[in-house]
Amino acid sequence: MSYYKHHIFFCLNQRKGGEACCADHDAQAAFDHCKAAVKAAGLAGPGGVRVNKAGCLDRCAGGPVAVVYPDETWYTFVDKQDLDEIVDSHLRQGRVVERLLLAPDVGR
Repeated sequence: MSYYKHHIFFCLNQRKGGEACCADHDAQAAFDHCKAAVKAAGLAGPGGVRVNKAGCLDRCAGGPVAVVYPDETWYTFVDKQDLDEIVDSHLRQGRVVERLLLAPDVGR
């Protein structure tokens, strides 16, 4: 068994020159909300979930993005309700939120 059951990484990258990036979609607020939701749900810590900041995840066109490991599940989201659904469904119950999956061909 690994130290954490899941890691969820949030791209917080800010690009210069008007290039698409997750920071333009208030990714920091999404990270903060998810971290608080994971903690409130009692999922944080060893054996549970670690919410991580990440630099560019190279999926900018689909931003904002987050990825859950070790499941290799890529999400895009719009609001706090989407994040709450990811926490409850995927991180708590182990069920992927199909409607929020980032299409596999979305890149930079």
